[in-house]
Amino acid sequence: QVQLVESGGGSVQAGGSLRLSCAASRSIYCMAWFRQAPGKERERVAVVTGSGTTTYRDSVKGRFTVSRDNAKNTLYLQMNSLKPEDTAMYYCAARRDTACLNVDYNYWGQGTQVTVSS
Repeated sequence: QVQLVESGGGSVQAGGSLRLSCAASRSIYCMAWFRQAPGKERERVAVVTGSGTTTYRDSVKGRFTVSRDNAKNTLYLQMNSLKPEDTAMYYCAARRDTACLNVDYNYWGQGTQVTVSS
């Protein structure tokens, strides 16, 4: 089992920045951020593998940066130039596999709310 605990959400005005963190209870290869807005499906935001390869959804490219500190088993999401459409519950997710894209994730955090006002 892997426990994931997110932190760092909050409310910010458009154009502002937030940094999310996710502490994992153990080392795990695939780590990702997902988000879900009210009435919408959950969507993958960014993925980082244990070797440092990153993938982003198009709408956040150039604004969000995903990273991880393997020594601390911690995942981060630096979000800059935030837009109202970024408003959602953000979830940390992890998967014990070397395939990190287009797969189901096994472990999920409780979520942290990000609200961006215009």
